[in-house]
Amino acid sequence: MQRTHIDKIKKHIGEKAKIAGFVQTIRDQGNIKFLLVRDVTGILQVVVTKDKKEAMQAAEEISHESVIEVKGNVKEEGQAPGSVEMEAEEVNILSLSDPELPIPVVEKGQKSETEQSVRLDWRWIDLRKKNNTLIFKVWSAMESAFRNYCIDNGYIQVHSPKIIAAASESGAEVFEIKYFDRKAYLAQSPQFYKQMAMAAGFEKVFEIGPVFRAEPSFTSRHATEFTGYDAEISYIESHKDIMEEEEKMLQAVIKEVKETYGEEIKEMFGREVVVPSIPFPKISMKEAKKILSEMNIEGEKEGDICPEEETKISEYAREKFGHEFVFITDYPSEVRPFYHMRDENDQSLTKSFDLLWNGVEITTGAQREHRYEKLLSQAKEKDMDIESLQFYLDFFRYGCPPHGGIGLGPSRMIMKLLGINNVRDATFIYRGVKRIKP
Repeated sequence: MQRTHIDKIKKHIGEKAKIAGFVQTIRDQGNIKFLLVRDVTGILQVVVTKDKKEAMQAAEEISHESVIEVKGNVKEEGQAPGSVEMEAEEVNILSLSDPELPIPVVEKGQKSETEQSVRLDWRWIDLRKKNNTLIFKVWSAMESAFRNYCIDNGYIQVHSPKIIAAASESGAEVFEIKYFDRKAYLAQSPQFYKQMAMAAGFEKVFEIGPVFRAEPSFTSRHATEFTGYDAEISYIESHKDIMEEEEKMLQAVIKEVKETYGEEIKEMFGREVVVPSIPFPKISMKEAKKILSEMNIEGEKEGDICPEEETKISEYAREKFGHEFVFITDYPSEVRPFYHMRDENDQSLTKSFDLLWNGVEITTGAQREHRYEKLLSQAKEKDMDIESLQFYLDFFRYGCPPHGGIGLGPSRMIMKLLGINNVRDATFIYRGVKRIKP
């Protein structure tokens, strides 16, 4: 008999069926046992009675979170979850669980939830919770929508190397590794190779892949390894073209997530998924600093904004524009990488932007400098190691279209989609300064 997923079990009312999953709850009433069995699609109540001796004998051995297979008759039952239950004829134990669970799978309420660091130690058990399973169903829908948007709009997918010869972003710390008889680095982004694809004439590329950042940060939004969504486009006129493309991309992605999981997100996380209208509001860095000053918010840097400032400027955008998103544009060159194109009218500014979503930066983007001599000059100005960068600079010696792109943080997007406060809970397996297990 073929296994039936629990979300399809209603189609078998009045028939015999087979299910399999984890035993979430056991209620013993003497001559009868009630088991709540959970698979990835839902929960089903299984009734085991003493007249089914072998089934009852197996049920007596079962502990919470054991994995079992059940065959039985499916019937309607208004008091059961989903108004359906299975009367067990056969119970087969596939894997017994140690009865002393290190963390509970069913929490008794938000106040009693196990400390996050402990939950991360036992992440595979923590992920059995229904809300955590939903996080990664949403992530799957989001990633599929991002990829489909790119494919439908003529992008070519690439997979760039993650072992590189030179740091890909000035100012950010890198993981140095021994590569045979020389040094190498784990890629901070696919930036150099997205631009190589532009020099190769691909015109539009995207990548979904790992990113490594050796930042000694312990905030709720940082990780040392995470997944990045990247895109790069040729023949643009300015960074404004990139912002317009990202607006359309995010609108399509969020629309797909809302249509697929909007109701479940609202039920389990209390978050209404809002499909953003286009265009998104845009505020220059200079304007943002003026607005923040009027709020008596002082940042750490004159040409950049800190997390508190991101929160406040997002609150301002929601109040003034009624929008969850806001672009911060025109960053000073001193706080941006050497490959960001400078503004023709003010060389102290770059054609760059960040995108904030409800107080958290989810994107960095810019028009890139594609002219060899200009790029070389900017690299020298930033005191970059020209010798180690020469392979990258060579990409621009033989003709390269004007281009620009974005780097998106999907884990932060998941945080904002679901109203999660910590990137650790939005990540399948988190990597941080003090965490490299499990």
